[in-house]
Amino acid sequence: MEENQKDENSVTMLDVLREENQLEEGARAVLGASDDRHCTYEKGYIRQALYACKTCHRERRAAICLACSFHCHEGHELVELYTKRHFRCDCGNSSFTDKKCSLDPTKAPINEENKYDQNFDGVYCICSRPYPDPDSSDSDEMIQCVICEDWYHSKHLDIEEGPPDYDDYDEMVCTGCMKKHDFLWKYAASHSVRRAAKESPEGKEATVDVETPADDCVMPPMPHKGLQKESSCFWKEGWRSALCTCRQCKTMYEEKGIAFLLDSKDSVRVYEEAGKADTRESQYERGMKALASLDRVQQVNAIEEYNNMKERLKQYLQKFAENKKVVREEDIKEFFMEMEAKKRPKVSVPKFCR
Repeated sequence: MEENQKDENSVTMLDVLREENQLEEGARAVLGASDDRHCTYEKGYIRQALYACKTCHRERRAAICLACSFHCHEGHELVELYTKRHFRCDCGNSSFTDKKCSLDPTKAPINEENKYDQNFDGVYCICSRPYPDPDSSDSDEMIQCVICEDWYHSKHLDIEEGPPDYDDYDEMVCTGCMKKHDFLWKYAASHSVRRAAKESPEGKEATVDVETPADDCVMPPMPHKGLQKESSCFWKEGWRSALCTCRQCKTMYEEKGIAFLLDSKDSVRVYEEAGKADTRESQYERGMKALASLDRVQQVNAIEEYNNMKERLKQYLQKFAENKKVVREEDIKEFFMEMEAKKRPKVSVPKFCR
């Protein structure tokens, strides 16, 4: 019985390490090359993880980078915006009232190329509600449009059967953007996951008003029969490479402000994969090395100490959640220093728990 418990505990430790690895990969995917010490302003307009500060009084919509969320807006109420393309950190510029960036105080008054939508106010979708919505118990998932970059509840995407499985599509274009850029329906027959399910108001097949293509244009001449315009569209992987790149189409993309669709590095998937490809040794790898170096008795002691640590850490972090404070690296170090001082003698704790 005791041996079986030890085996179960050993598996639990491995599960902990695997879960830590998944969380770390997820964080790398979202944060990309960002760090918590250096403002991204000097990198110019890039895709990056952003936060809107609801505490600071602002003259206009604005967003800050990861490092500024720690060093300039600690303890503030922040809205996580995931990632936005072609964006430069606003912290300390004229969007904020009498507040300078402590990491880079020499910023220009305004970032003229930044684009803002309702997400910067902390609301999303056509319903303009916060996420999570405190007034709703609905757990409907939210999906980001690759063009406008707003987030939408799946029930507000004008599709009767619900969205396809996450692994079955690469990107989504919302109903509004499909109407605004209706030439995209011409590519949907071959490159979308499914047909739109909601009919147009007239109940007729959708048509697309696009100029007659030039001789070297490869845009399909007509939309696929049965495709409707009053819907979002889910696209297969590689769909962007099918878009025509003739001179006339490129001009159209520029005029519509969607030339980024031709950029192979623009997609969120590419951004996430770059973050996951970080070559630094992961916490999982360090943990596995530490676990392998322990004998059976040490492993059991380590598991017992881990369970104690987990409960104490939960209590320690609760005060940050209640006060809506950002947890800094220094706070975590302080926790483990206190725990080290209180640690019972003769208990061996692997390095990954420190």
